[in-house]
Amino acid sequence: MNASKYISEHDQKIANKLAYVMAGGDLSEPTLVSEQYLLDLEREAFLSLTGERKTLERLQHMIQKGKPLRN
Repeated sequence: MNASKYISEHDQKIANKLAYVMAGGDLSEPTLVSEQYLLDLEREAFLSLTGERKTLERLQHMIQKGKPLRN
């Protein structure tokens, strides 16, 4: 989708983080995990994204305008 320009590079980065969390991180085989494990993965992904300028611009734009920013 990124190659065909339907999503931006930053959209792709967010999608990759989301997929990582939903897939359970770096597990090498199917394993039952706790809710806390998934919450920790989610927190780690969110905090890493908040270190990105484009993420902060998106958050600020959503708060101020009530609409998503596609950057």
